[in-house]
Amino acid sequence: MSQDPLVQLPDSLRHPVPAADARYLMAIDGGATKTLAAVLDLHSNVLHFAHGGPSNEDAVGVEAAVRALLDVADEAMARAGITEGELARAVLAVAGTDTAAIARNVGASRSEDWIVVNDVVGAWATATGGAPGVAAISGTGSNVFGVGPSGKGWRTGGWGHLLGDEGSGYWLGIESIKAALRERDGSGPETGLSGALVEFFAVQSVEALASLVYSKPLTKGEIAAFAAQASKVADAGDAAARAIYQRGARELAGQIAVVIARTGLGEVSAGDGFPVGLIGSAFKAGAVFVDPLVAGVRAAAPGARVSVVEMAPVGGGLLLAARACGATLGQDELARLLDTSLMAQS
Repeated sequence: MSQDPLVQLPDSLRHPVPAADARYLMAIDGGATKTLAAVLDLHSNVLHFAHGGPSNEDAVGVEAAVRALLDVADEAMARAGITEGELARAVLAVAGTDTAAIARNVGASRSEDWIVVNDVVGAWATATGGAPGVAAISGTGSNVFGVGPSGKGWRTGGWGHLLGDEGSGYWLGIESIKAALRERDGSGPETGLSGALVEFFAVQSVEALASLVYSKPLTKGEIAAFAAQASKVADAGDAAARAIYQRGARELAGQIAVVIARTGLGEVSAGDGFPVGLIGSAFKAGAVFVDPLVAGVRAAAPGARVSVVEMAPVGGGLLLAARACGATLGQDELARLLDTSLMAQS
């Protein structure tokens, strides 16, 4: 059976080609529920944003995904007052089990300076600044990717909600529904998740929610949205809710440990260390989720420096775009700029 990496850095990122007088960079963060494009003017340090709908091929199909990506790209360029030819590089970091079809379609309509990568590659850049290390995404879905000291990459997870997405917002939501149903039929313990689910989804009972899951059906995003409420139930001490978060943390920690071993990061001395960045809305649950995850990762790799990454995911795409054209872009400075600019928008 093949043991090739499931995700690799494209040649344009492994072997950058400097662009003379690079001024404008664009990044797109495409997900299952929304898409964000950002154009950065390197001369003025001004960001221009555009928002769009879902662009995950698994969620909406390749045609709709590509249309969403290109529409939001065009809007962001229009807001920046530039044409496509003025972009030094564009990096589109898109969620999904496979982005090859999206890359082909984007390549057919835009120039070779438009680089499509899986969103976990963008997350890796957000977490590490493009240095050896690991990124773990837990938003609507989940995914883990890392690059070792020799440049070898490896991905685990990312198989979508039917086949994986362990520890994701969707997984946390669906496991909460299962726990409530087990309480209802007597096969599981009492849990505050039952009442929280009934209130959140505005149904009469958990059995009515089960019918809604199958008959509507509820979307991935709608189920994932409950994770924020599940974390409150867990924080209140509910044993069933806490157990769900602990299981999710163990699953993600195990995936991170595989990436560390496969990329050679496990051979990095504890003194040198390497970053493991946690990215996504599910980590807003805080200690109930993060603490067991950190413990699991450090047990496998004492040199891992695990932290929740605050920079907006679109920042990873901008760092990769800068890397691809040889531009200089500071990770900390970019994080502050993104934070200020996105807050001003809201």
